[in-house]
Amino acid sequence: MSSKVTIYCKNNRSYIDVERGSNLLEIYKSQGIQLPYKVVAARVNYKVEGLDFYLYKPKDIEFIDASCPSGMRVYIRTLNMVLAAAINELLPNCDLRIEHPISRGYYCHILNLEEPLTPELIAKIKARMEQIVKEDRPIISEEKQTKLVKELFKDRRDGESTLFDAWGTRYCRYFRMVNPNGEDYIDYYSGVLMPSSGYADVFDLQPYHDGMLLMGPNRSNPELHEEPLVQNKMFEILNENKGWNKLMHINNVGEFNLMCKDNRAFNMIKLSEALHEKKMIQIADMITNRESGMPKFILVSGPSSSGKTTFSKRLSIQLMVNGVTPAVLSMDNYFVNRVDTPKDENGDWDFEHIDALDLNLFHQNLNDLLEGKEVNLPTFNFEIGKRVYLGNTLKLEKDNVVIIEGIHALNPKVSEGLAPEAIFKIYVSPLTSINLDNHNWIATTDTRLLRRIIRDYRYRNYSAQETIARMASVRRGEEKWIFPFQENADVMFNSALVFELAVIKRHAEPILSEVPKFSDEYTEAHRLLKLLKYFIPVPEKEIPPTSVLREFVGGSSFRY
Repeated sequence: MSSKVTIYCKNNRSYIDVERGSNLLEIYKSQGIQLPYKVVAARVNYKVEGLDFYLYKPKDIEFIDASCPSGMRVYIRTLNMVLAAAINELLPNCDLRIEHPISRGYYCHILNLEEPLTPELIAKIKARMEQIVKEDRPIISEEKQTKLVKELFKDRRDGESTLFDAWGTRYCRYFRMVNPNGEDYIDYYSGVLMPSSGYADVFDLQPYHDGMLLMGPNRSNPELHEEPLVQNKMFEILNENKGWNKLMHINNVGEFNLMCKDNRAFNMIKLSEALHEKKMIQIADMITNRESGMPKFILVSGPSSSGKTTFSKRLSIQLMVNGVTPAVLSMDNYFVNRVDTPKDENGDWDFEHIDALDLNLFHQNLNDLLEGKEVNLPTFNFEIGKRVYLGNTLKLEKDNVVIIEGIHALNPKVSEGLAPEAIFKIYVSPLTSINLDNHNWIATTDTRLLRRIIRDYRYRNYSAQETIARMASVRRGEEKWIFPFQENADVMFNSALVFELAVIKRHAEPILSEVPKFSDEYTEAHRLLKLLKYFIPVPEKEIPPTSVLREFVGGSSFRY
């Protein structure tokens, strides 16, 4: 057998003969490959692998840095391990819990902490992190039989042991960081890490509410750490979700799976749906009982696949219970004619740009409604790319409100020139549901992407590969036109359901499995399939037909 193996390196578009058994880091250094920023991992046959991955067969390889989403995930996981190790050394009887992303960082708690989490203590933890980074401690990926890995983690209180059961595989990977004295700190992560702590040298740790905020690299320039963004309303709604999970006695996916094994999933579904309904009732009451008078226009915004449409329909029902008659107005009907639509940097139509809407007509129609006039409403014909009038009219009576749904609904330009007392703003998104364990969370974007993959496949005849390919553009639009205006909302609604990935699993897995293995989109498909493996599937027969989830998996009693 030859001592050489031929690989194809996508970075320099060349075939390279390397020593069989070489690892990715050795190959990277030997080839003089230049990335914009520090290398953190590589895609090997479109799967993300750590730089300690050894090559024995021909492969396609692409080295990546933190400027791409896959690379950023690797970086943040490594940074999490550095933080966890620092807390373990300074506070050995305490546990780190990374709650969720917020304010461009990651909100963290220290569990079992007997002393107050003061700015001084946070500064001390940050200093120990800097020391760990400076020592450049090796991070070693190891794989053992799952029963042996469970034994290693049996005394941990953050859910890993029960998490391993759902995988159903004989072997499991974990990580150990070796300090200068040769002592190990072990941890589990849902994906690969960088080779050593020295790679995670861009970060900050700051006090945040009653916890702390871990800031990773800036996504535009990974050589600088992110700066926090004020998101007080977002923090409140995420805290509300923690309270909901406490009611259901669920702290992580391991505990969720135990409930499913004990046939307690159906009660969990009922309680989760009831909490959604209670929140919608509260929002309807806020609208109808507002001190300054009931608003006439309810602006509903949120990113792709948030469940905005179902939310609007359920809110309409609760408003009717309060004696209010709602009408629905879609901002999509106010698109400018196709020929007048702005274009993006690639010369393609940019339908997510605020100037893709005829705001002058929109404002005119809303002001006419406020004055009691009857308005002839436009309808946008997507086939011909023009606005048409089909005889649809609207006139506001005393007990009427108009629910207006659109991605730009919270943009100040949309409500410009309208009386503030006439408007009520709602932000809808599946903000968070449940964490894998104390050190691994489930990203909001993953929940939304899985929802969209299923919906696009069922109702729009798009493959998972096509949906994944579009998401980079969709997310750029969200970052520009939706997320900056979240805090403008009067109230936020978390449309995530604690059980939804266990239901989505059955729908998404066969669709994701169709993504070609040698395509750029396979990286994301493979990662999502791994995520779904953590969940024991839950049958959907107990999910009510009015559930937000029905908008995506089917069986809704609403018409869309």
